[in-house]
Amino acid sequence: MDDPYLNELKGEFNGYSNQLKKLKKKLLKTNSIDEQLNIIEQIDSLANKMENNQKQSVKVTKSRLKERKKKSKR
Repeated sequence: MDDPYLNELKGEFNGYSNQLKKLKKKLLKTNSIDEQLNIIEQIDSLANKMENNQKQSVKVTKSRLKERKKKSKR
């Protein structure tokens, strides 16, 4: 399904994924406990954003599918 809003959500998700990869590398390189805690908080925040993104994506997909069904019944 090609939908501009879904494509935007997918792009955001990919951006979050790239940020997570960078944070993971940064976490593995650092020895500072304070910096590790800060990075873990950032990872948690990104994980929450990703989860919300996926929930929104599912809602939009279901809505688009309902719209298609209604159009096909007409």
